[in-house]
Amino acid sequence: MYCKYYGLKERPFNVTSDPAFFFSSKKHKEAISHLFYGVSQRKGIIVLTGEIGTGKTTICRFFLNQIGKNVKTAFILNPTFSEVQLLESIVKDFGINSKNKNKLEMVFELNNFLLKESEAGNNLVLIIDEAQNLKPLLLEQIRLLSNLETEKDKLLQVILVGQPELNQRLNLYDLRQLRQRIMVRYHIGPLENLEIKDYINHRLEVAGSARKIEFSDEAVDMVSRFSSGTPRLINMICDRALLAGFVSETNHIDFNIIKRCVGELDSYSVGQNV
Repeated sequence: MYCKYYGLKERPFNVTSDPAFFFSSKKHKEAISHLFYGVSQRKGIIVLTGEIGTGKTTICRFFLNQIGKNVKTAFILNPTFSEVQLLESIVKDFGINSKNKNKLEMVFELNNFLLKESEAGNNLVLIIDEAQNLKPLLLEQIRLLSNLETEKDKLLQVILVGQPELNQRLNLYDLRQLRQRIMVRYHIGPLENLEIKDYINHRLEVAGSARKIEFSDEAVDMVSRFSSGTPRLINMICDRALLAGFVSETNHIDFNIIKRCVGELDSYSVGQNV
């Protein structure tokens, strides 16, 4: 609605996980570095956690776009599966044409695939998003898959991505073998206050604003307080602010516009909880 008015090629504050809008905050750069280190050094199991809306999925998609051609991946979203369904999804996402629905046969086919790819100099990575939803039985199955190896290297690198509840699940006594195999961990925190204005301007620039839209310092401070540095909340309030600016026919987003939008969002939240 407001894109034409502002001369934008797309909405800058969508809450989808678009890697084109990846912002290199301190925490996000560190997260990417941990993923590259874990995968390149074939560390086996990597755990990436963060609160809701901190950009975990965006980081994964950005990482997938940056890795070399010798890294092949399977990316599983929201894995609410049975053991067999999870295996089916992994095998399918790696591009293995399996007619077998038998668990042992699929593991056998996956192992052969991993061996062939390893001999060809390729590295295989399995990324599971929303991993906090995995039941202990499925996490144990993933541990067994991570055991596939040659004498020198792990054949499969596993990245478990999830909310902090994932760590609680991994601390279960029955998963102590899996826990001992986690070689890289990183927790994504919120954006720092000094990064929020740069984050807003970055997304506006990617969307094609050419600096035609300005958020005042007071407005950014209000966004910071509302969001506590959580990117998804920043996107929500800024998207609403651009709509309010469009209605008011202004390119200057000031404190009053943000304050009004915060009030509207708070009222909506209260209404949703009634």
